[in-house]
Amino acid sequence: MDKLFKGYMKFREEEFEKHRELFKELGRQQKPHTLFIGCSDSRVVPSLITKTDPGELFIVRNVANIVPPYRRTEEYVATTSAIEYAVQVLEVDTIVVCGHSNCGGCAAINKDPGELEHLPHVRKWLEVSREVKGRVDRLVTDDSPEEREWLTERVNILVQMKNLLTAEKYRDGKLQICGWHYIIETGEIYNFNDEAQHFELLS
Repeated sequence: MDKLFKGYMKFREEEFEKHRELFKELGRQQKPHTLFIGCSDSRVVPSLITKTDPGELFIVRNVANIVPPYRRTEEYVATTSAIEYAVQVLEVDTIVVCGHSNCGGCAAINKDPGELEHLPHVRKWLEVSREVKGRVDRLVTDDSPEEREWLTERVNILVQMKNLLTAEKYRDGKLQICGWHYIIETGEIYNFNDEAQHFELLS
């Protein structure tokens, strides 16, 4: 806790002062250009890897950067409601679905459900991405742990992008949807190229 308090004091004395006018502008309104859907993993920091300022990204984070298919429901739907708000009210023009290397949530997709007995809510949440495992099974060549991990993370990104393609603004050409695979240990990002149908290193 002491580390957090000291971090806040440093922020207040340095970063806040440096961006005082920006925070004043943001005090009563926000106009982010991008909805960033990422994993809750502590190693993935959206504003750090995109070098964006406060007010630029509307961020949704959950286990394995999952996007449930849109549906009308009386359930409590945090991710769906955040996406709805970003697109309909904030009118973002871009959505980024960002997966990452060594993703524990994606690794759990490949586990037997019995292995997740002690994590009932995680197990239920990952059901949204149950098609990922089947698609990966059809794509693997040597079925090494490394290949399966890499493919699962990337196919999972594509499945979440597919769940966003029903958005009316996307169909009308008013919304861009990007899929990123962030490699923690190298800092590299691979972007999915729709035309070429594969991930390309951003450079």
